[in-house]
Amino acid sequence: MDKKYLIPILLSYVAILTALYFAFLYAPTERTMGDVQRIFYFHVPSAWVSFLAFFVVCIASIAFLRTGKESWDILAASSAEIGVLFITIVLLTGPMWAKPVWNTFWTWDARLTTSFILWLIYIAYLMLRSYVHDKERGARFAAVFGIIGFLDVPIVYMSIRWWRTLHPAPVMGGKQGSGLAPEMLMTLMICLGAFTVLFATLLFLRYKTGMVATEFERLKNKIHS
Repeated sequence: MDKKYLIPILLSYVAILTALYFAFLYAPTERTMGDVQRIFYFHVPSAWVSFLAFFVVCIASIAFLRTGKESWDILAASSAEIGVLFITIVLLTGPMWAKPVWNTFWTWDARLTTSFILWLIYIAYLMLRSYVHDKERGARFAAVFGIIGFLDVPIVYMSIRWWRTLHPAPVMGGKQGSGLAPEMLMTLMICLGAFTVLFATLLFLRYKTGMVATEFERLKNKIHS
């Protein structure tokens, strides 16, 4: 395997193993919720990565509309696919955590509802790309849709500050009394870093795959024409 692909894969592997060690062995057990609270170390980083992925979609879409370069469109599409993967993880790990704590898998809480809407927006983004037959036109529609869809990200983030909600208050930057024990905070930071490395690796690989697929399609059309 080419070294430029192997190195980020190995970095991601080491980062995720480190995160697993800290989440399951280093971090202390939370006194109220017990071991189920450890989902937090995967739930929050997954949410962070989904926000980051959709931010990349937004920036790449703006760049595509300004320049018309196909590479920006491929980057936006690649990041959207990864973002949908991680927001799906958020929506799966949330109910796993909620059931023991709230005694229900789902409630139409402000944070949960806005997160679900975010998932729907980017599922629609990917569907739009697939169903518009004119590739260039579909890319432009998707770019506009991706930029507008990103507006839901700050709403998701601020929802637990703007509305009364069952969702736990922010553990960082929240009200007085919020915060984490030092070991928990360190574990969260390591997990955030590991998931960010994983996102960068997945984005790099998916972008390269997209570029190769586009070049292959271009050569195929040239042969047939």
